[in-house]
Amino acid sequence: MPTDTASLLWGLLFGSVGFGFLIYGKRQKQVVPFACGLALMVLPYVVSSNLLLVAVGAALVAVPYFVRL
Repeated sequence: MPTDTASLLWGLLFGSVGFGFLIYGKRQKQVVPFACGLALMVLPYVVSSNLLLVAVGAALVAVPYFVRL
């Protein structure tokens, strides 16, 4: 669980973006945004390092723009 302010704010940011991707992927019936949204929402609970959280979160945010299925 996040213990410092930076982890909490990064988790809130990536969770919000993930929720948007999840809703978009569900309504458009697209797998990549749905999966990335779900991963972004779960990511803050799994990763405890701020640097790793930002790196993986930024990569997951970029995936739907480059991968089209």
